[in-house]
Amino acid sequence: MIYADYNGSAPLLPCVKDYLKRRLETDLFANPNAIHSMGQKIYSGIEKCREVISKSVGCYPDQIFFNSGSSEGISHILFSCLEYAPKNKKIIIASGIEHAVIPSALKYYEERRGFEIKKVDVNQDGVIELESLYKLIHEFNSSIALVTIMAANNETGALQPIRDISQLCQENNILFFSDTTQLIGKGDFHFEDSGIDFAVCSGHKVGALTGSGFILAKNPTLLRSYIFGSHQERGLRGGTQNYMAIETLAVALDDFMKNKNKLPLLEEARKKFEAELKKDFLDCRIIGENAQRLAGTSLISYPGIHGQAIQIELESHNIFVTTSAACSDNQPETSHVLKEMKIEDDIGRGVIRLSLSYHQNQNDYEMILKALAQAFNKLKKIKAY
Repeated sequence: MIYADYNGSAPLLPCVKDYLKRRLETDLFANPNAIHSMGQKIYSGIEKCREVISKSVGCYPDQIFFNSGSSEGISHILFSCLEYAPKNKKIIIASGIEHAVIPSALKYYEERRGFEIKKVDVNQDGVIELESLYKLIHEFNSSIALVTIMAANNETGALQPIRDISQLCQENNILFFSDTTQLIGKGDFHFEDSGIDFAVCSGHKVGALTGSGFILAKNPTLLRSYIFGSHQERGLRGGTQNYMAIETLAVALDDFMKNKNKLPLLEEARKKFEAELKKDFLDCRIIGENAQRLAGTSLISYPGIHGQAIQIELESHNIFVTTSAACSDNQPETSHVLKEMKIEDDIGRGVIRLSLSYHQNQNDYEMILKALAQAFNKLKKIKAY
């Protein structure tokens, strides 16, 4: 079996599984906010996890706020930045290639809170045009409440110039939030060096337990309480901490730091795979081919062949992929990301996404190539009838 949907959700890492087996054999289970010794041991463990994670993402421990994952984190950040924005700041600058949670949230703030969304142009490889951002910032400078541009795209894997964006925002005293869900634990990221004001992480994207995650905040005083309750996470996230999942987050991100030297090998294998695929199938398209991408992400299309048909064929070979974003698998149409990149429907409806991990056998690409070739040849014949 080859699992190639790490951008959708990563299986538990082997080290996380081993940790959980050992952890479940202990009798250390309690409310981390209790003052008895059991509770305090768990609370101490959470704080140790905060320290481990801070080293892996390049921040201070007190800049980390644990939660259930990126959807909650994004909602919390937008709430903090927009509900409390000065009345004269009603402009939000965003790209059109964000994960679905961003446009959904921004639609609410546009329709219910009177904000106006200005979109940054993207090129044909799905990378934002810095000149477009520059023009928007200088046109609306004093009215901008927030710039939100993701760090790595979940569909194409394209990396955005976040340091350049950060510098431009800093020069103009504008808050910059970057959705780093696909970058943390998959590519080089250092929060302090990035210049980003807010970032997010989901545990299930990095091989930890689902339902875990965190916000990174350069200036934590800008965050406002979003979930009411007690005073967990320094009063900014009510609710008993999911301490077991938090522990797996620390284990997973520590594992990434120890193994990130494998990323160049994964990228090399991906590039070889894409080159062989294009050589054998001249009409095949690699979406975002010329962009810097996550090491193990390929978005592939064969014009005229439906992506779901390819997905089914690959699954018959025990290879698991998605069409575009996993959350859009049941919507057989060109995604909003690809439409923003001006990808034609004939290509957009035919995409499949391969996303592999640094832990996988590089030979997996050879097996995928063989199965994909069989799928293309079979489906081309069916199409011909």
